Amino acid sequence: VQLQASGGGSVQAGGSLRLSCAVSGRTVSSYNMAWFRQAPGKEREFVGDISRSASTNYADSVKGRFTISRDSAKNTLYLQMDSLKPQDTAVYYCAADRSIGFVSARRTAYDYWGQGTQVTVSS
Repeated sequence: VQLQASGGGSVQAGGSLRLSCAVSGRTVSSYNMAWFRQAPGKEREFVGDISRSASTNYADSVKGRFTISRDSAKNTLYLQMDSLKPQDTAVYYCAADRSIGFVSARRTAYDYWGQGTQVTVSS
């Protein structure tokens, strides 16, 4: 399985970006998947996840601003980010869990990771 993240860039506060994560090897809906992010000098933190049944869950810091979705025809996971804030600046990673268990916000639950894409939000 390979995950290829893309769509990062620089945007002003209040703007929007959409990140993509192309999945190869199996269908995107066969995994529990998640987005994490890591700011300089900080731990990698959970952003949100989507289960095989397409239920979603978000960190409090992004709830109401970020939306996770997937397109099975394109085999791609998305992270729509609206109302961006400077504190959203980080490298964003997509991840996939190969187990058949419940979706998790724990970093250690995920087996496959994309390479990361940089998001920079200026004030």
